[in-house]
Amino acid sequence: MRIKSTDLKSLNLLKHYRIIRKWATKTYDLNESDLEILIYLESLNHFMKNDFKNGTYSYSWDNRRWNRLLSNGWIKVWRKRNRTTQKYHIYKVSTKCSQLISRMYRIMLGEEDMPTKKLDEKSNKYIYKVTSRAISFVNKDKTRTNVI
Repeated sequence: MRIKSTDLKSLNLLKHYRIIRKWATKTYDLNESDLEILIYLESLNHFMKNDFKNGTYSYSWDNRRWNRLLSNGWIKVWRKRNRTTQKYHIYKVSTKCSQLISRMYRIMLGEEDMPTKKLDEKSNKYIYKVTSRAISFVNKDKTRTNVI
């Protein structure tokens, strides 16, 4: 059975996407472009650096993005090159990244609420106070659990 656009719309997946994305970026110290490229790479399962470059064309230019994601453990080497038969490294998103994206989906579906504890610790900034308030609004929204 093929999924139709009306099926996805009835799930209300994108209803709170913006605040869920903000929560993820603030909690895990990512920027929004990094998070979205990680979502793209996770859908590829295994990828090469060229796939990463192709995925970044629609984002702002950041020549340090690849090294930052690699050094912070969001991307890991799945198979190393050996200069003879395998000419390129093959990469995969890390378990940490897969768990974050799965958690975002669970929050979108209403299976899990967003915690505000980590944001409350940083609450001296206005943006964290506003984000915490928006998160509590999302957590109280019981209509995000619509399932087909």
